[in-house]
Amino acid sequence: MLISILEKINGLYEGVSDFIFAPVYAFADKFSISDWIIDAFVDSVNLIPFLFIVFVIIELIEFYYADRINSLLKETGKGSAAIGALAAIIPQCGFSVIASSLYAKRIITRGCLIAVYLATSDETIPLLLATPNKAYLIVPIVGIKLLIGICAGYLVDFIIPQQTNKSDKECIISEEGCCKHDIAHGNKRELLIHPLMHTANVFVFVLIITLIINYCLTSVRITDFIQGGKYIQPVIASFIGLIPNCAISIGITMMLIKGTVSFGAAMSCLLSNAGLGLLVLLKNNDFKDTLKIIAILLVISMLSGLAINFLS
Repeated sequence: MLISILEKINGLYEGVSDFIFAPVYAFADKFSISDWIIDAFVDSVNLIPFLFIVFVIIELIEFYYADRINSLLKETGKGSAAIGALAAIIPQCGFSVIASSLYAKRIITRGCLIAVYLATSDETIPLLLATPNKAYLIVPIVGIKLLIGICAGYLVDFIIPQQTNKSDKECIISEEGCCKHDIAHGNKRELLIHPLMHTANVFVFVLIITLIINYCLTSVRITDFIQGGKYIQPVIASFIGLIPNCAISIGITMMLIKGTVSFGAAMSCLLSNAGLGLLVLLKNNDFKDTLKIIAILLVISMLSGLAINFLS
C-alpha cells in the first residue's frame, strides 16, 4: 500500500519536476556544467520528499512500538533470534545499537545479536521506497536478510551455546543513534525534528555518492569490473559493510539502484553492515568476543553474497 501511494506521488511529482528544475538546467547550460553533475543534483533533490515521508513513518513506528519490541526481545531467551531478525528488518533508527547494548550485558544471546546484525536494513528500505521504480527490490532483499539472519542466529546459538543474564532485564540503554538521536528516551517533538535531520543527512550522503557514481560511469570503464568481479565483489563488499556508518548502506543501495554493483555483492555489504551497532559493541563488550562476532558476521555475509552470485 505504501509503495503504491509513493508511486502515485512520484507520478504527480514527475509532472512538475521539469518545471521546478528548469532554472537549474538553464544555469548549467550557461556555465557549461557537466551533465553528470546536474543529474546527480537533480536525482538527489528528487528523493527529498519521499525520504521525509518514509522517515516520518519510521519515526512513528519507533516511538510507539520500539519499547514493546525491546521488551519482547529481552523475554524470549534463546528463541530471540527470530524476534530479533523480524524486528531488525523494520528500518527503525538504532535497533542494532540497542541489541549491542543488550548483548554486552548478556541479556540476549550471541545468535540473537548476529540475527539482528544480518537482518537490519538501516537506510536501504527508505532509499528504495524513495525510488518507487526500484521498490520491487525490497522483497528479495528483506526476504534474504530475514532468512539468513534467522538461520544463522539459531545455528550460532546451537554451535556456541551461551548463558544469558536473567537478572538484568531492566537495564537502561543510554546510547545514541544517528543524528545524535536518543534511541531510549524519544519525545513527540522528535517525531518531526528527527525525520528532518535524517532526511538532510541522507540527502548529503546520497548527493556525494551519486556524484562519485555518475563520474565513474562517464569517465571510468566500471562495466568491466561489474562483469568481471562477480566473485570478487562480495568479498570486498563484506569488508566494506563492517564500517559502522549508515553511509555504507546508502552507498551500496545507490550503487544497486544505478546498476554499478552485482546483487550478490550488495547483499554481502548489507548483511555485514550493522550500522552503529558494531561501534557500540567494540566500546562495551569484551574485545576478543567482539572479534569472534565480527568474524562470524563477515564469513556469513561473504559466503551468502558468493552463493547469490553463483546461483544468479
